[in-house]
Amino acid sequence: MTADVLASIRDMLEHRADGLYGLHDVTQREHALQSAWLAERDGHPPALISAALMHDIGHLVHDLGDNPAEDGIDDRHEELGNAWLAKHFGPEVSEPVRLHVAAKRYLCATETDYFGKLSPDSVLSLSLQGGPMSAGEVAAFEALPHYAEAVQLRRYDDEAKVKDLTTPPVGHFMRYVGVCLRG
Repeated sequence: MTADVLASIRDMLEHRADGLYGLHDVTQREHALQSAWLAERDGHPPALISAALMHDIGHLVHDLGDNPAEDGIDDRHEELGNAWLAKHFGPEVSEPVRLHVAAKRYLCATETDYFGKLSPDSVLSLSLQGGPMSAGEVAAFEALPHYAEAVQLRRYDDEAKVKDLTTPPVGHFMRYVGVCLRG
């Protein structure tokens, strides 16, 4: 079972993640690898590295095309990804994935300069995702057990859009994924 899940994740990232990541000059795979590499570089535990690698796996398990936000559709990839991941991983992996979109809304509400750093496609998706959080939503978000990891993941998500950046391959990160799998 564990080997099957690892093979499935590796296959998705190596063979189904060739589409462009939104309006950027990187593919879904490059974005995932850059996110995981940033988490690894900063010395985070296997759970956050795995979450960073798989935070957009929801884009790979739906059939809405490469950029549904462009068509005014919120693909709710964070929920799809969480639902898929929660079958195989604990909340230390699946919850930051579920919360990484909310973390963008949170950062827009709590950091005055954050919105200005968003890419055009992130601004578009933000409007579909509910815009910046209200004060009540901020307080509720901060009360969630994995909110800090989700915010860190969001920061890696924002940074992981560098064209032609050399990172380790998918296989390099599978060891982190493997130690996080539930038996």
